[in-house]
Amino acid sequence: MPITPHGSSDIADDDVWKAGPSYLASNKPLARLVARPIREFLRVETAGSVLLLLAAAIALLWANSPVASSYDTFWHTPLGIDFGSVGIEQTLQHWVNDALMVIFFFVVGLEIKYELVSGDLRDPKTAALPIVAAIGGMVVPAAIYIAVTGFGEAGRGWGIPMATDIAFAVGVIGLLGRRIPSAARLFLLTLAIVDDIGAIIVIAVFYTDELDLWWLALAIALLGVMIVLRKLRVWSVPAYIGIGVVLWFALFQSGVHATLAGVAIGLITPARALLNEDVARSYARTALADQHLDPDELGRLRFLIAESVPMVERLQTTLHPLSAYVALPLFALANAGVSLDGFGEAVTSPVSLGIIGGLVLGKPLGIVLASFIAVKLGLGRLPDRTSWAMITGLGAIAGIGFTVSLFIAGLSFPESQALTDDAKIGIIVASVVAALVGVVVLLLATDGASEDADEDADEDAAEEAVT
Repeated sequence: MPITPHGSSDIADDDVWKAGPSYLASNKPLARLVARPIREFLRVETAGSVLLLLAAAIALLWANSPVASSYDTFWHTPLGIDFGSVGIEQTLQHWVNDALMVIFFFVVGLEIKYELVSGDLRDPKTAALPIVAAIGGMVVPAAIYIAVTGFGEAGRGWGIPMATDIAFAVGVIGLLGRRIPSAARLFLLTLAIVDDIGAIIVIAVFYTDELDLWWLALAIALLGVMIVLRKLRVWSVPAYIGIGVVLWFALFQSGVHATLAGVAIGLITPARALLNEDVARSYARTALADQHLDPDELGRLRFLIAESVPMVERLQTTLHPLSAYVALPLFALANAGVSLDGFGEAVTSPVSLGIIGGLVLGKPLGIVLASFIAVKLGLGRLPDRTSWAMITGLGAIAGIGFTVSLFIAGLSFPESQALTDDAKIGIIVASVVAALVGVVVLLLATDGASEDADEDADEDAAEEAVT
């Protein structure tokens, strides 16, 4: 019997389907054995992390295989686009890093905007502890890195160990299930978002070498045009996409990293619905009164329903799969491939040791120390049912810096491939060690207690709802 498009229940009345169920909902072998399992996998919280890890593993295997030379040859293939007298020619790797990763940074900008307007960053009391913890988790790793490498050429990578990979961190926490209290998950997620804000500031301020002020002025002007259009309640998505593409090009030409265009546009995206949802409900009742929908009614109903949901939430839902399942895996595939022939020498280089020390030791140390100071000063309090041992484990998980760390590594040593390779090896080793240490510490810290506490809390909530 066919299932619903959402896979939730069987459909008893074949008339519902009219001309038959959609391919995905049918009982055809490929739909049943391949398409639906893939769809369910992509709905799992850790799916993006699994694909990211798989892409990184493929890149490493490719770069260390008998056809290793094809890795560099492929990703350094030049590709150009010309617009009359103006054009861009970059390697495939740079197109991934400078263009495709705009999607990732745009989603990050949307997440930050949502958290500032409707999420946990809106409440100073709730946000205080993870904000302070995130600052500590950025400052201490950078200090450890500088202490190991000094201020020479290698010192340019001080921003690498400051980053936290949200996708991997959330994925690892997801594997631990209900052992981790929801308040502790919220602490890590908020910390990671603040960490992203810090990384964006670092990239914009410290990893921009030369500025073309005319192109930068054009980019700022285009951002202003988008803000004015928003104030005028212009709802044409293609108009914003067109301006956004030109804005990206202007930033690219200015010397500021072009991916920051995604962050900027994400931050000005409306976080509140443009229409009251009652308008959509009222129109739906009127349109369905005759039990028939014509194309005009359907189009207007779709518009009213869509605009009853904040644009930030709609874009997050739409673009998250593209970011998690396409942009990030391709980024890992294009950047994680590094030769391991000189692994022993590379992993003991100052750059690699500075990154490992910063992510594995500096992250948890900075987060725990900053959190302790914040609690003692009364700036915040520990999340419910969260111990200091759990904060230490969460701090270790925050040491998974993979994606953003690789991104900053690519900006840190533009003139030295050797230092870049050392940095990549340090990032991979540090992220693996941080994940393992974090999982072990959290398992020891929870030991089933958090799971029982969550179950008790759920039972209490259910009893209150009944009474």
